[in-house]
Amino acid sequence: MQASRCVIPIIKSPKDYQVYRISPNDSNRLAIIFDSTNANTSLTCCVEIFDVGGQTPPNRHQWAVEMFFVLKGEGTAMCDGKIANIKAGDSLLVPPTGTHLIKNTGSSRLYTLTVMVPNEDFSELIRSGIPVKLDAEDMAVLGRLDALMSC
Repeated sequence: MQASRCVIPIIKSPKDYQVYRISPNDSNRLAIIFDSTNANTSLTCCVEIFDVGGQTPPNRHQWAVEMFFVLKGEGTAMCDGKIANIKAGDSLLVPPTGTHLIKNTGSSRLYTLTVMVPNEDFSELIRSGIPVKLDAEDMAVLGRLDALMSC
């Protein structure tokens, strides 16, 4: 009989997330949940937070697929000239080489769960940015106001 191997999962909460603004004038922040640095895998998973009116710069990936799941708020997704309105509960899958951007068109912050596979240097780009913190509004959306109290 073969001995079974127990793999211990990595468990994190919002107080563990490392948050960055890629450049000083960016209107979005990325809270890294898992990436090649902390999970030894070639994916990047983060919560992306868009200020009111904020957006990503138009960008594309050579090999990676990027998925956005809208947690809260509303916005517009653009990919290769196609435009779609998105809101909480919607998912968007961007294929490799698709030039895309997400824009917050709502009256409050837009939150997405953003996953890129493979990483394609996405987490390295995020981590090269300016470290920032999640605030009380962010923690409330992520369901962990109690995590703020222990900081």
